[in-house]
Amino acid sequence: MRTARFTLDPAFTTGEVNPRLFGSFVEHLGRCVYTGIFEPTHPTADPAGLRQDVLDLIRELGVTTLRYPGGNFVSGYRWEDSVGPAEDRPRRLDLAWRSTETNRFGLSEYIAFLKKVGPQAEPMMAVNLGTRGVAEALELQEYANHPSGTALSDLRAAHGDKDPFGIKVWCLGNEMDGPWQTGHKTAEEYGRVAAETARAMRQMDPSVELVACGSSSQSMPTFAEWEATVLAETYDLVDYISLHAYYEPQDGDLDSFLASAVDMESFIENVVATCDHVGARLKSRKKINLSFDEWNVWYTSRWHEIENSDARDWPEAPRLLEDNYSVLDAVVFGSLLIALLRHADRVTVACLAQLVNVIAPILTEPGGPAWRQTTFFPFAQASRYGRGRVLDVRVDSPTYDTKKYGETDLLHATAVRADDGTVTVFAVNRSRTEPLPLEVALSGLGLTSVAEHSVLADEDPDARNTLEEPERVTPHPAEGTSLNEGTLSAVLEPLSWNMIRLA
Repeated sequence: MRTARFTLDPAFTTGEVNPRLFGSFVEHLGRCVYTGIFEPTHPTADPAGLRQDVLDLIRELGVTTLRYPGGNFVSGYRWEDSVGPAEDRPRRLDLAWRSTETNRFGLSEYIAFLKKVGPQAEPMMAVNLGTRGVAEALELQEYANHPSGTALSDLRAAHGDKDPFGIKVWCLGNEMDGPWQTGHKTAEEYGRVAAETARAMRQMDPSVELVACGSSSQSMPTFAEWEATVLAETYDLVDYISLHAYYEPQDGDLDSFLASAVDMESFIENVVATCDHVGARLKSRKKINLSFDEWNVWYTSRWHEIENSDARDWPEAPRLLEDNYSVLDAVVFGSLLIALLRHADRVTVACLAQLVNVIAPILTEPGGPAWRQTTFFPFAQASRYGRGRVLDVRVDSPTYDTKKYGETDLLHATAVRADDGTVTVFAVNRSRTEPLPLEVALSGLGLTSVAEHSVLADEDPDARNTLEEPERVTPHPAEGTSLNEGTLSAVLEPLSWNMIRLA
């Protein structure tokens, strides 16, 4: 295998990593909330019903911003159902996931949960622009954020939350371009209601940060035209436009699956181009940033089997979308993380969908244990060591042919320089059979040693962590990695995620 190479120089950077890049997503879907983060009868549950074993793993994962309550769920969400005494809250049918929502876990519980995750956990609240509109968004904002002295802020205090919740980031609906969305709208219809809602919310609080709905994927027939139309209405009123993307193997094509980040990077760059085109047309100096607030590996074909069934029994917290991730999945997942970091100049919010049980890095059993999926490890390492300034990485790599993306680099990599001068390289070897030699020229960085080279790989690419074997797959140290005379030398195992820390 030919050696892959790139150069790192502090004079050539991409942008500063916003901590919000390591966000996640809690939706009322399946067992994400109930028997995921909230299970009052669990042996580890605190007085609020939160599972301590899950909280410990969430803190270890290092998530920051937590988007809530959806997702498709939000387009039927009645926020007032989720406040007040839990025993008085109504049960509702959730059309999005064909389930019964008990509302035992609601807005106050979500804020209390964030506080227990830690000070880095920031709320990101979505408002319902599917079945509701401007008035309900303002009511929710007043209830959540106004200090006191009004009907809704005083109602919050009467419910036991004297202090306002201080929610800064608000999503103006969810996936409104999708025909599957309750209250689906055309770009013109959505652009108008999003602009009206944004304008009103800013009248209440000019400092709020607002996310307009972009396309649900790059493959949507309205992609780019949707963004251009929506931003023509909202450009001066919003701060972000959203992107959503999920990846899975198609027809057994694992080589293309391993190159999924090619599509993600293309998606990001195309949305940036569209945003900047609208800004230029409006003669605005403002830059719209990107909120990649849903991303993951998701085996959607399995969900479609359920979706297309005739089942209408409206269960509570059913087992939905509980993908069990393999080493192969984790390598693709790590590559998606690299794609986000490589575009940190414009992607300033990102949310891994989702946090627990539902296509998640953490799995639980009701009344039983919680454990880490294979995807847990790349996220935790990136969140811990991917803080700082992203260095410009342009690889010279051996390539391979893919059906979907043509000739593709075997090496996918980025590097982040922390404030203390240390540098962390994140790299994926996409070859399923061959190790990949790597050389990195280090210019002007003052680095002298390899502090750590951690690898996630396995002889069995289908290896995964399960209830029976919760630690079957964990990262292991690499051998032979060295730094001599300004050159980092390493060998990346086949089908591997790598984190190399340089001191």
